[in-house]
Amino acid sequence: MSLVAGWFNALPWMLATALLAWAVCTARRNAGLVDIFWSLFLLVAALSFLRETAEPSARALLVLSLVGIWALRLAAHLAVRNWNAPEDHRYQAIRARNQPGFAWKSLYLVFALQAVLAFIVALPLHGAMASSEPLNALDLVGALLVIAGLLVETIADTQLAAFRDDPDSRGQVLDRGLWRYSRHPNYFGEFCVWWGFYLLALAAGAWWALPSPLLMSVLLMRVSGVTLLEKDIGQRRPGYAQYVARTNAFFPGPRRSA
Repeated sequence: MSLVAGWFNALPWMLATALLAWAVCTARRNAGLVDIFWSLFLLVAALSFLRETAEPSARALLVLSLVGIWALRLAAHLAVRNWNAPEDHRYQAIRARNQPGFAWKSLYLVFALQAVLAFIVALPLHGAMASSEPLNALDLVGALLVIAGLLVETIADTQLAAFRDDPDSRGQVLDRGLWRYSRHPNYFGEFCVWWGFYLLALAAGAWWALPSPLLMSVLLMRVSGVTLLEKDIGQRRPGYAQYVARTNAFFPGPRRSA
């Protein structure tokens, strides 16, 4: 089977997962719950890629293990945070723009779109898992970068959850821990995860998987990540402008004098 065919074979499974996510989120009347399923799209892709390999290589099993840990950790974190919470304001805005009939329109505007984006992001997983080349030093670098990114986003998410649970933090800005050095350390961790997976693919000769980390970088920094979240956060948190003046937006760095 060709590499392209092996990659495309994951798409029907990912779209089926999107359909399931749509059914759950529509029943809950909360399209924002799709965020819980984002990482699961990638885990479904990885399982599909493993299914295509006659004899899984050490690299394939390594990548599947890393994807599984990343996906289940992120999905569980978002489920705990969002399951009983109101619909995120970003999805409320999408809902308002697409009435009437948003429940049906969301099937392609939100859920199928996310599945297709995840399908592109899955390129390095396919490139790494389809290869029978032996592990090499670049695999080690890639795996360490994935693990480092996973640790950063886990610590950042834990710090943010504790901040949100503290009644005294209402209306305040989190500027402690990792959030002292980056306004979005969780997104920076995610950035490291996907560049790490690309290095694992590159170690297998799959240089053509480059669109995946580039797409993730654009999404995290310019589309659904930093830019969208900071669009109106200053209105909800008065001290955010000072935080912006002192703290790097994405890549961690020393604090600046305001």
